[in-house]
Amino acid sequence: MKISVITLFPEMFTGAMPWGVTSRAFAECGHEISLIQLRDFATDRHGTVDDRPYGGGPGMLLKAEPLLAAIGAAKRASKPGAKVIFFSPSGEVLKQQHLETFSSEGSDLILICGRYEGIDQRVVDTAVDLEISLGDFVLSGGELAALALIDGIARLLPGVLGDALSTEDESFVDGRLEYPQYTRPESIEGVRVPEVLLSGDHQLIDAWRRTEALAKTEQRRPDLLVSYPPNEAEALALKHLSTAAKMREVRKED
Repeated sequence: MKISVITLFPEMFTGAMPWGVTSRAFAECGHEISLIQLRDFATDRHGTVDDRPYGGGPGMLLKAEPLLAAIGAAKRASKPGAKVIFFSPSGEVLKQQHLETFSSEGSDLILICGRYEGIDQRVVDTAVDLEISLGDFVLSGGELAALALIDGIARLLPGVLGDALSTEDESFVDGRLEYPQYTRPESIEGVRVPEVLLSGDHQLIDAWRRTEALAKTEQRRPDLLVSYPPNEAEALALKHLSTAAKMREVRKED
């Protein structure tokens, strides 16, 4: 996979890319990152890439001409069918399913990092395939969002993680948050690892993990249970969890 990033601040990527799984993906496993300086496509000698919005209003917008030229150059250097992504508060909220789709399809990606008040809408209308948001907040530019997307994709690419199962049993993969995890020593300041994890009974451990994941999801992200409804076994487990919680409340009152 080749990921091209159109940005005014390529240094933000050169500082982050040499580390961790992202480095392994793009330095050792044959995938490629291309950093494209938007100012290289400016049409004047001053390298101007922004201008005031029509109709007035605060701030500046990135101009259409340099952006379209940069996208065109990135497409010519990519495989046919490369997807153009623009990071915007108006976009779809990035989810694990997006990352899985991008990594499994293997299409090249072209990422547009906006700045200032955004970009000329004509670029979005004519050249962008997908708008993506990290959530209901605003950043000063798209670089951090692009880094998040790149990191999330990199760890899913074949050969990047040491254990291929690492990506199969984690938060959001099946619409559930990940269960609690523990490592040595068995006791820290009197708080012990749950006994079930020391039992060696893998079937019992697996059942405990599923129940804990379900309980955490219900407590912290009940919206996921709406998008990914519980199956019959999970519904029964949720009923038992609710009953147990009510019994604990009664004991407290007593």
